[in-house]
Amino acid sequence: MDLSVIVLLSLCGFLRGQETTDPISLDDCCKDGKERGQESQDCTSLPLISESTTCRIAQEQCCTAVLEDNICTSGINVAKDQGSCDALLSSSTCETKTAKTCCECCLLGRAAQERGLSCDLTLAVWYQCGLVSRACCVDRSPNSDGKPAPELPKAQGDAQNTEDQCKAAGCSQSCFNGSCACLEGYKLKADAKTCEDINECLLGSHHCRGGERCINTLGSYRCQRVISCGTGYELTDNNKCEDIDECETGTHNCGAELECQNTAGSFRCRPRVQCGVGFIQDALGSCIDINECLSVTGPCPSGHMCFNTVGSYTCQRHSVTCGRGYHLNADGSRCVDIDECAGPDNSCDGHGCINLVGSYRCECRAGFIFNSISRSCEDINECRNYPGRLCAHKCENILGSYKCSCTMGFKLAADGRNCDDLNECESSPCSQECANVYGSYQCYCRRGYQLSDADGITCEDIDECALPTGGHICSYRCHNTPGSFLCTCPAIGYTLAPNGRSCQDIDECVTSTHSCSESESCFNIQGGYKCLNFDCPANYRRSGDTRPRVDRADFIRCVKSCQPNDISCMLNPILSFSHTAISLPTFREFNKPEEIVFLRSPTPSHLPHMDSPEIVYDILEGNVQNSFDIIKRLDHGMIVGVVRQVKPLVGPVSSVLKLAMNYVTNGVVSHRNIINVHIYVCLWESN
Repeated sequence: MDLSVIVLLSLCGFLRGQETTDPISLDDCCKDGKERGQESQDCTSLPLISESTTCRIAQEQCCTAVLEDNICTSGINVAKDQGSCDALLSSSTCETKTAKTCCECCLLGRAAQERGLSCDLTLAVWYQCGLVSRACCVDRSPNSDGKPAPELPKAQGDAQNTEDQCKAAGCSQSCFNGSCACLEGYKLKADAKTCEDINECLLGSHHCRGGERCINTLGSYRCQRVISCGTGYELTDNNKCEDIDECETGTHNCGAELECQNTAGSFRCRPRVQCGVGFIQDALGSCIDINECLSVTGPCPSGHMCFNTVGSYTCQRHSVTCGRGYHLNADGSRCVDIDECAGPDNSCDGHGCINLVGSYRCECRAGFIFNSISRSCEDINECRNYPGRLCAHKCENILGSYKCSCTMGFKLAADGRNCDDLNECESSPCSQECANVYGSYQCYCRRGYQLSDADGITCEDIDECALPTGGHICSYRCHNTPGSFLCTCPAIGYTLAPNGRSCQDIDECVTSTHSCSESESCFNIQGGYKCLNFDCPANYRRSGDTRPRVDRADFIRCVKSCQPNDISCMLNPILSFSHTAISLPTFREFNKPEEIVFLRSPTPSHLPHMDSPEIVYDILEGNVQNSFDIIKRLDHGMIVGVVRQVKPLVGPVSSVLKLAMNYVTNGVVSHRNIINVHIYVCLWESN
């Protein structure tokens, strides 16, 4: 049986036990899923026949099992029909991979049968692959004499005892109708005899709850809690969190005078000794006297005074009660006026004091005002009472008066209220130049320097070479100097231009500072020169004058010159060899191809027609990194071959680009001219 079917049967059994209230049975849900799987519907978006979650799972899993079985069967059929799985390699979909796996497992079984090996694979393949391999192997296996096994007569077959069949089967656990079966928690291996444990944790068929980890065991599994029980609890052997009795285990921190009392997840420390009436117990268990006289209601009746005692209190009746501003006389017989102004520390706190019968009045100094409720002199906040009228900038209240101050960049004027501008530049705060502005100052720097972002007063040198445009300040190399910069050129082949930034190439061929011999031609390149010697091959002679110096536009041409009766020379289609040289810079930016060489035929060649040859241009050799191409163009009635540089080259590079100008008549090359372009790419480009 397919592994997916076994899992589904287990799942159906589980779901049937989990949900019994749905009027639609799980068998109906599975049947609907199988029918839709036969129709190759999308198993993840099936129309639900029930609102039950378990019914939806049964639908999807039964549908998936049918689809996977069909896909696997198609792969087995490919192996049987074609003997190869190459037809399944063209796609990388999940379905194709499943079919390819079943196809290859079937080929393993067929190969085992062809080699006379056992159909029970000993390879460490997955379970379904072993089933497919064994089925394909048994399907092709003959019996011992090479003929199909004869069928037993029905009577004889019926007489065969089921018990004898089970004994012959050699089952490891149990047998049913001659076939081996396994106990719950086990599954039958590929040999159809031996049972192996089902890993419920791997298959997801366990019932562990959130916060628990599934651990597989032989024939079953167990759930172990993975989330901590928390402080004050411990995990027991039955996987439950149980309270720790800190009082019993002695892990509490209660003092000797306190008693430990266990609570759920914690404990409490309670005093061993209970305090008596009139005392209260603090956190350390000590008994503190209660001052009953401080209670809101008071323990004594009206007309009595309360006196606290240790653990209790006493009440005494008032003899005479004096009002505010009065107190008892020396003998306690009557009330007399209190002179609040008597003594240096009177009630007016240093202000003038006038005693009144039963009261007093303060004569406050300037900047203060008398508060009749608190009966004291309070400071007048002039800044709050007269905002913007006392000081030009900032007003600060002080005891009995106020003080004016100025914001940064100003100083207090002689009148103590207005503010004058402060010339900060007089104290030279800037490292170079300073400009005073109203209420502040501004530092600025001389050319080649910039203000520091850190303090705004220090001038720092500008590294012109490190600026984003620094690569364009100097054409070769830039050296920073304090307040400026210096441009330099390569030591050989260049000189600094009058503008002090650009590098000019030294034409050694013009200045005669080259070392070319008389037989060689000097060709100037960026930063140097080349000594060129263009010798004509056999049966060719040089056309034109020989120049000691070669320019970019010069062509040195060797034309064919055959000896009389030299048939092979005359039949040679190459009419001429030409040489030219070109110097190209490196690191150039390519927005479009650049035209570097133009090839014109010796005589005007108008548009091709039936009687005139067609000119075909071709690059034969030396096209480094395919950096060049050649196109054909009509220019003033002449066909011109244009050589273009289509990719940048990083120097130094030297190459000979061998070009062919073919004259084609009726599809056959009648003759051709060879042009050798000597290309020199320098390491650096001057301006």
